[in-house]
Amino acid sequence: MLRLEGLALATVGLVGQIWLGTGWWAFVLAAIAPDLSILAYLGGRRLGSILYNLVHVTPGPLVLGALAVSTGDRLLGSFALAWLLHIGIDRALGHGLKYASSFHDTHLGRIGRAPI
Repeated sequence: MLRLEGLALATVGLVGQIWLGTGWWAFVLAAIAPDLSILAYLGGRRLGSILYNLVHVTPGPLVLGALAVSTGDRLLGSFALAWLLHIGIDRALGHGLKYASSFHDTHLGRIGRAPI
């Protein structure tokens, strides 16, 4: 069910972007940007998992989207939709929120190769 929910989020992000009709360059950059949060792992697993998770949950893009609608800012709307797309693709592929124990331990199960 969570993977299907992720697919729905990704679909909303993509279809919303097509409907919005703003430039694709900003959309693509914004879709990749949440993964820059992986750099927080340089500060340790606990900090990394907290910051990574903060940008991989839906409240952020939903608030940004509401702000975009209330101000009529289409570029901001594009960023919000790209962020939703990113989260949706991650969930659809089985990449969940991270536990501090390991980057590979997620709320959707373990990702990557099995430990030796």
